[in-house]
Amino acid sequence: MIVVLLNRGASGKETHLVKYREYCTTWEKNAQPPSPIQIAERPPEKDSGGKRKNSGKSLEKCRKLWYYTGEVIDMKNPAAVSSIIEELKRLYPSAECSLNFDPEKAYELLFSVRLAAQCTDARVNLVTPVLYARFPTLESLAQASEEEVGEIIHSTGFWRAKARDIVAASRMLVEEYGGRVPDTMEELLRLPGVGRKTANLILGDVYGREGYVCDTHCIRITGLLGITDGSKDPLKVEMQLRQCIPPEESNAFCHRMVLHGRAVCVARRPDCEHCTLRPWCSHWCGQTAAQ
Repeated sequence: MIVVLLNRGASGKETHLVKYREYCTTWEKNAQPPSPIQIAERPPEKDSGGKRKNSGKSLEKCRKLWYYTGEVIDMKNPAAVSSIIEELKRLYPSAECSLNFDPEKAYELLFSVRLAAQCTDARVNLVTPVLYARFPTLESLAQASEEEVGEIIHSTGFWRAKARDIVAASRMLVEEYGGRVPDTMEELLRLPGVGRKTANLILGDVYGREGYVCDTHCIRITGLLGITDGSKDPLKVEMQLRQCIPPEESNAFCHRMVLHGRAVCVARRPDCEHCTLRPWCSHWCGQTAAQ
């Protein structure tokens, strides 16, 4: 077992957790780490400079400085990640995209994701039925003017850029792909307004392949859990998730991150007390240890 000690007097996130095994090498090299009680009860010892390594303080005094927090779970450990995945499955059995689209028309999801940039999914779901009623086919969208599309999607924000991308992508799909949304990352990224997040979503939701969709919920929560290093860079987070989330679980896992971010781990007021992912959450362990 690896044990963690928290130094209440330490400051900075780099020092709030100390691996007990490394700490104990100052006592006995190549020995099993003693318990916190054993450390507290050791008589005073001096280092090479004559300073005392262990003050020999009472156990009660020691408890005010150090806290035993149990076994450390490495979030890169497949067993820990598997536990998180299984708990998310229990919480959210149906891991589906919250954007509405016709499964027979993959381009609808493609454009819905573009509209969702800086806009809520709920708002997009109100706008797209109007858009697709006016332009019921990909060909009709390809022939539409940016002004016509922009007038319909105006409420989603940044409507000029979104209208331009939707019309341009529609034309490319018709002219270069025969009206079919491509099924490779490389080809999807050629489409106007399509980034890796959108491409991963299409690959996962439309083609049933691995899809590491790193939206704001996924980036934030995986960082809090300790699955990633806390980076806010979507590409870095995607690469880190690819190392620990099995490909067959990736698409549903990312959808469940969104659901969990809306229901429990809300950005401004995370409900940590009622979050059942606490046993594997680095953020929660750090909070409770600091109290």
